[in-house]
Amino acid sequence: MELLDPRIDFVFKRIFASENNKDVLLAFLNDIFADAGEAQLCEVVVLNPFTDKDDPLDKQSVFDIWARAADGKLINIEMQLFNKYDIEKRTLYYWSKRYSGQLQEGGKYKDLNKCVTVNILNYNVLPNEHTHSVFHLREDKYGTPLSDDIEIHFLELPKLGRLQSPVESGLVDWLLFLKGKEIPDWEALSMNNPALQKAMDTLRYLSQDEEARMKYEARMKVLLDEASQMDGALNEGFAKGKQEGKQEGIREGQAKGEKTGRLEVARRLAAMGMDRQTIREATGLDDEELSSLL
Repeated sequence: MELLDPRIDFVFKRIFASENNKDVLLAFLNDIFADAGEAQLCEVVVLNPFTDKDDPLDKQSVFDIWARAADGKLINIEMQLFNKYDIEKRTLYYWSKRYSGQLQEGGKYKDLNKCVTVNILNYNVLPNEHTHSVFHLREDKYGTPLSDDIEIHFLELPKLGRLQSPVESGLVDWLLFLKGKEIPDWEALSMNNPALQKAMDTLRYLSQDEEARMKYEARMKVLLDEASQMDGALNEGFAKGKQEGKQEGIREGQAKGEKTGRLEVARRLAAMGMDRQTIREATGLDDEELSSLL
């Protein structure tokens, strides 16, 4: 039996965000926080649990996991199989929406709870060799924290070396599970981790379920199509912009060429039916530029 890929967001959410697997999510998060040297959670509530309404073909389906800890801390976990570009700005944008969304009319700033974003990436994005990178808001020279309310984790799966073994335990085991096709012996991973064993059992069950496999294949097709369209539009757009830029002066031409490329990308993405927010994130164009273009 060929196992489904747990990195596909639809499967990832089914494993970590179903009502029966809250203990799996709690254990996973605690190993993430332990690796960062932070306090453990005693309880976590999934705010958007997996249900049968999570249709892989529905653009409105949310495959992120939104959770709240017992102390009120809000946590967003997202699994990204393909590079959607500008992940840094995209992360800050969605973090800010979660943070500001807590404050209702007449609310007080002091009531805002900490928001944590956990990005699990199937590609490299940061210029370091660390599998797990954690960011906070601190003063440059002395490292004095301004506020603890912002915390962003990047877990980059390609940086997980093949030589790392289950002996290391903790977070490494979870990440090896997510890269499951490279694990020769899964049983060694879960020997001392009941929650990880439960995650593996859930994946095996899904892999044997005909309906789940059909949904998986449908979601995989959507993700591959999105990645192909994005790459094609970006490559064509920037190539055209670069060519036009060569016909101008070096500095002026490069600037104009890049702008032309971004506009061309925006046109093609719009023609593909992508929404304005996705186009803005992919090209870096502002609303005024998009309005005049679209």
